[in-house]
Amino acid sequence: MDRTTTVSGPRLVETYKIPALPPPVDFETLPILKALKEAHKNVAELKGRAGSLPNQGILIDTLTLQEAAASSEIENIVTTQDELYQMNTRLGLYPSPEAKEVALYGSALRLGFEQLHEKKGNISNSTIIALFQTLKRSTGDFRRTPGTALKNDRTGEIVYVPPQSFNDISRQMGELESFINEPLPENIDPLVAMAIVHHQFESIHPFPDGNGRIGRILNVLFLCKLGLLEIPILYLSRYITRNKGDYYRLLQATRDTGDWEPWTLYMLAAVSETAAETTRLVQGIRILMAETKKRLRDQHSKIYSQELINNLFRHPYTRIEYVVDEVGVSRQTAGKYLNELADSGLLKKMKIGLNNYYINGPLVDLLAKP
Repeated sequence: MDRTTTVSGPRLVETYKIPALPPPVDFETLPILKALKEAHKNVAELKGRAGSLPNQGILIDTLTLQEAAASSEIENIVTTQDELYQMNTRLGLYPSPEAKEVALYGSALRLGFEQLHEKKGNISNSTIIALFQTLKRSTGDFRRTPGTALKNDRTGEIVYVPPQSFNDISRQMGELESFINEPLPENIDPLVAMAIVHHQFESIHPFPDGNGRIGRILNVLFLCKLGLLEIPILYLSRYITRNKGDYYRLLQATRDTGDWEPWTLYMLAAVSETAAETTRLVQGIRILMAETKKRLRDQHSKIYSQELINNLFRHPYTRIEYVVDEVGVSRQTAGKYLNELADSGLLKKMKIGLNNYYINGPLVDLLAKP
């Protein structure tokens, strides 16, 4: 099945009765229990490895870019590597419309994590609506106009009709909000609950657009809420991009058959594989930071600072403006620092358009690995 999209149409009849939560099925089958063991091991290792970095905020900034690009790619919003690293939401730098969409996704993800802390671990519907408003630059909320269906891009066939009325959407989102925030039943593992939440959200399809991306943000926020992660760095979008056909097929097959095991196993495999990949990436970043720190101390001791190292890893393509803002030096001094590092080969200086970028090549190569 090709990717489905939201379209407007005539009066439609819902094709799936959205179940109460949790669905009345057995989530403790042997295949699920086996998959849970591996997934939990990999997530715990990722949490520990991320905690070994002196500044976890660097991971949030760096890996959010990767997730934003991968999640947007699922919706056919594709950016190049140059566009990805030239973006800066705070400075309003968007090298293309696609890059701006990716940047908005990153802003929504950060907002969700901030509100998770502000609301003491709760993920409210007001937060979910704020994600939509940030992502779509909108003041809207849940769908109020009937006529929404999901169509197969290739054939034009309607494959799923979500709830149509605002009242039904609001009620079902209220029930989902309760499930997310109340203690889980003893027979529902947190990772299984994440798979349930994602499927339920995508089935309610509460917004006119952006449901897939918002649903993927909810995945990592939910894991942070439950304490499986301290920071939002487990992003499933790259796995879903590689296995997109199975993702859409299993979403719909669960609705058609009521069999939740294949969908749950898919999501647990996504968690397990992504956690292992991200652990390797975090370890690679840790090693690169240590090597860069040593080179700066040995070869550039007069300009060495932890703030400068943080800048070089927070921005794979850094600029004078970023160093001024984050290191706290003048523009002239920032330029001197970056040019010195480029002259020694630690960074690569590149002019893109009217701007000079200073590229952390080893970091870019690490992030680009499949």
